[in-house]
Amino acid sequence: MDARIPTHRPLRLDLACGTAKRPGFFGVDVVATPHVDLVLDLTRTPWPFADASVDEVHCAHFFEHLDGDQRLDFMHELHRILVPGGKATIIVPYARSDGALQDPTHRWPPLLETSFSYFNAESRRSMGVDHYPIRCDFDFEVGLTLAAEWQHRSEQERLGAIRHLWNVASEMTVLLTRR
Repeated sequence: MDARIPTHRPLRLDLACGTAKRPGFFGVDVVATPHVDLVLDLTRTPWPFADASVDEVHCAHFFEHLDGDQRLDFMHELHRILVPGGKATIIVPYARSDGALQDPTHRWPPLLETSFSYFNAESRRSMGVDHYPIRCDFDFEVGLTLAAEWQHRSEQERLGAIRHLWNVASEMTVLLTRR
């Protein structure tokens, strides 16, 4: 194990933290900044963290930069390093927002609420895709950041607008719990 990686518990990682590391988290990024505790290319696996050694992960605006195979590798590594019951928060631009498509470094496909169903074993079985090469198993909850003009509308109006209009939701926050 890398000597720079803390061994204290709880271990909380801010993956791809850039210049905005969360307080109390160990910052990981591919670019060295004063906020980064460990310079690491998260597209290369395995990561230098022991199995079931991490209690919590935060990762904002990185996952959408990964292609499909890299997303699978990321989720497998996340599952490997989190303790059972460990939590990970992933924040991405919502698929039906300008933010999802305007950045030329974002990879296809944009991410929707159902994208994370593939990382839950029961959901994969119910969709008939349990033969996919996905080994991780997370429970997940999804929340959307809505534009101000939609925040106080009825749930029915919001749901219809999210499904049919552009830029109603700007960001998606996914809370994963390792099963």
